[in-house]
Amino acid sequence: MRGPLFYSKILLFGEYGIIKDSKGLSIPYNFYNGALKIDTHKTIATRKSNDALKRFADYLETLQKNEPELVTFDIEKLNADVEAGLYFDSSIPQGYGVGSSGALVAAIYDQYVSDKITVLENLTREKLLQLKGIFAAMESFFHGKSSGLDPLNSYLSLPILINSKDSIEPAGIPSQTENGKGAVFLLDSGQTGETAPMVQIFMENMKQEGFRNMLKNQFVKHTDACVHDFLKGDVSSLFGNVKQLSKVVLDNFKPMIPKEFHTLWKKGIDTNAYYLKLCGSGGGGYMLGFTEDIDQARSQLKNYNLEVVYNF
Repeated sequence: MRGPLFYSKILLFGEYGIIKDSKGLSIPYNFYNGALKIDTHKTIATRKSNDALKRFADYLETLQKNEPELVTFDIEKLNADVEAGLYFDSSIPQGYGVGSSGALVAAIYDQYVSDKITVLENLTREKLLQLKGIFAAMESFFHGKSSGLDPLNSYLSLPILINSKDSIEPAGIPSQTENGKGAVFLLDSGQTGETAPMVQIFMENMKQEGFRNMLKNQFVKHTDACVHDFLKGDVSSLFGNVKQLSKVVLDNFKPMIPKEFHTLWKKGIDTNAYYLKLCGSGGGGYMLGFTEDIDQARSQLKNYNLEVVYNF
């Protein structure tokens, strides 16, 4: 057996903010992908994945018992496949903020839900929210709390615009410019990040009124403006807002930025050569960079790995 490929994703804007109803914009990133396969010869890597899937299958069985109206899995088939050596063959780096668990959740839903909502249907708002709810419940096995957006993005392989918690829609994003100098890129921190502890820090901070005000009046405001500018293709306004967002993150989300990148982050803001922001929950993994001149950004960041994901 070999299931279809599911791709990684990048949340361009909205990390943390979408917990508090900011806008968000998520795009598929086809550079990484994963598929379900069965390996009868079980190597160390496939056995590790198989063990994790065994625990996930148990979790899904409990989920189905507790919330029978949410989703119905073919648990028997899933358990039989797990017994036979089911694993997730994935090139998506884990703990990097590009949706490794999201792609797995999408693959399991696709393979083992009988009355699944398919990409070919007329995707109404209700259907999208229903899918997001199912995916959130499934993915919380990995993160403790999930919005369901990563698996949704992976499953549909479409850019998704988050207007608020209860309003999401497929989004048309401006097509890329072949030889554009402006770019969105991934910067490799060289270390993995764990989602759960980062979200924990954020939730602790949310207990302080000052932090809540900053989130609403600065973070969410600039995030919403970035989403608006990006979708309209208003590049000059976009870079102004990304710069503001980068500043707000450096000032208020320090624990989410690996220590050795604080200076590099500030250097981008001071020189305008590039602006960095979190990619996912932070703490390691990738950071997202925005630049109006990719050559200039490359020379400033020559000691780091850059992967361009979108050209302006």
